Amino acid sequence: MDLYAQINKSILDKITLTENELLVFNQLLKSKTVAKKSYMLRAGEVCNFEGFVNKGCLRKYYIDENGQEVIIQFAIEQMWISDIPSFSSQQPGNIYIEALEDCELVYLTPQTKEELLKQVPQFERFYRILVERYLNVLQNRLYFSLSKTAQDKYIDFLEHYPTIPQRVPQHYIASYLGMSPEFLSKLRKRMIKDK
Repeated sequence: MDLYAQINKSILDKITLTENELLVFNQLLKSKTVAKKSYMLRAGEVCNFEGFVNKGCLRKYYIDENGQEVIIQFAIEQMWISDIPSFSSQQPGNIYIEALEDCELVYLTPQTKEELLKQVPQFERFYRILVERYLNVLQNRLYFSLSKTAQDKYIDFLEHYPTIPQRVPQHYIASYLGMSPEFLSKLRKRMIKDK
């Protein structure tokens, strides 16, 4: 499969580009493979990529004041992953990004993104759409974490990420949902029993 097929489809679903503009975009992209259990980013490092996942699964997390990992995002095929504040400011961040499977990504650096925005101004619209979607996801996640039951949170997670439970350990899902692995295990057993 063409290295750029998935990302091009994702872009063209949101904005209209000429063949030449798409070519400029593809020429600015870099590609990377990341082995399972490898880190693309660690706390204290500057994030130099906005990555689009062609293949694989990654997790983005931070370590809280109690030394616990708190998962912010799972990124699978056709999703973007980055530490946006660190990427934008080019300052060290507090985020870890780890491959949970062997991964293939295409990405932009701060320099190639700036060049892209200069050469193909339509990408300003694309990034506005991307940021709006990201903010919607964050707001909905905040709403669910504050106002919904643990079962509702888990059901919502399964609706939005139906393939993740087969791809990642249960304790990672528990971290993402803000509950202990033991609680999630009991919840799942209860849900199966109630069917």
